[in-house]
Amino acid sequence: MHALLTAAAIAYVLSSAGAIAHLYLRRDVFLQASTALLPIGILLQLVWIGESWIRLGHFPVYNLPETVTVLSCILAGVYLGFGFYIRMPVLGVFSTTLTAVLSLVASVRPTTPPVADVKVFKSFWVFFHVVSVFVGEAFFALACGIGIMYLIQESGIKNKQRGFFFSRMPSLEALDSSGYACIVVGFTLLTVGLVTGFVYAKMTWGHFLSWDPKEVWSVITWILYAVLIHERLAVGWRGRKSAIMAIVGFGVVLFTFLGVNFLLEGHHGGFTRF
Repeated sequence: MHALLTAAAIAYVLSSAGAIAHLYLRRDVFLQASTALLPIGILLQLVWIGESWIRLGHFPVYNLPETVTVLSCILAGVYLGFGFYIRMPVLGVFSTTLTAVLSLVASVRPTTPPVADVKVFKSFWVFFHVVSVFVGEAFFALACGIGIMYLIQESGIKNKQRGFFFSRMPSLEALDSSGYACIVVGFTLLTVGLVTGFVYAKMTWGHFLSWDPKEVWSVITWILYAVLIHERLAVGWRGRKSAIMAIVGFGVVLFTFLGVNFLLEGHHGGFTRF
């Protein structure tokens, strides 16, 4: 079944190549190819996830290859759906490349069988918790990509250098509103993910919060995006400030997802262990 992950990684790499080719050559055939390859990668990963779930008896998020596989599948699906809605093809360069990198990590590191008690994984609470958080993080990733695009477009306009990227980028207003929409959706799903995680922690360990490093940093991430949304509504943070915060926020998301487990100890460590 590992061949499925390899095939999915190839599909995503080719999709990323198509998105980059479309950015440079502006030919629809590359965009069409890039978009068509995404569902193939998603389907291959879904088959692997389903088979692993049946074989292992729990949702396959026990180690880094499994976790990254699920995350890359979700990211590809979120971009495919939301990207179609906002019609922002240039965003595909960022999202498909990130998806390709994640899927390559999963494909070159074969999954390993559990080495410890995995009873805590055998619950639909875990499924809802992980999926909610991962979908939220996928939207934060899109917001980061849009934020980068905003800063590039704004710099070109301010410097009156309407070169390569100007005609390929949406307007600043479209970028700002789309990025904010991603943040609101991501924040909502992160909230759901945290709540379900706290409830399951209470059911399993007898307390809502154990001050595990990943729990703490997840709350820090939630607070950061809550501040961003509040400041936008109350003070009017838009444009450049919002774009920078989206990029910083996703940096915190990446640290929470990977850095915390590699640098700090906690009961979430298995999720990102090779």
